[in-house]
Amino acid sequence: MTWPVTTLSIVLIVLSVILTGFILLHKGRGGGMSDLFGGGMTTGMSGTSVAERNLDRLTIVVGGLWVVCIVGLLILYSMGAGA
Repeated sequence: MTWPVTTLSIVLIVLSVILTGFILLHKGRGGGMSDLFGGGMTTGMSGTSVAERNLDRLTIVVGGLWVVCIVGLLILYSMGAGA
C-alpha cells in the first residue's frame, strides 16, 4: 500500500513548484524582499488588475490543494502506509 504515499508525494512536489512560481509572480506591494530585486519602484496605479486577482485566486486554490496533500500524507503515515 505504498502507491498512495508515492502518488501524494509526487503531487505535493509538483504543487510546491507551482505554488512557488505563483507566489513569485505576484506584484510587490512595497517593502520587504521585493525592494531588494527592483520591485521598489511604485507606479501611480493603486488598483489591482484582473490578472492579479486571477493569480490571487489560483494561488489560494493551489495552496489549498497543497495543504490537502500534506494532511493526506499525514493520515496515510499515521495509518502505517509509509512503513
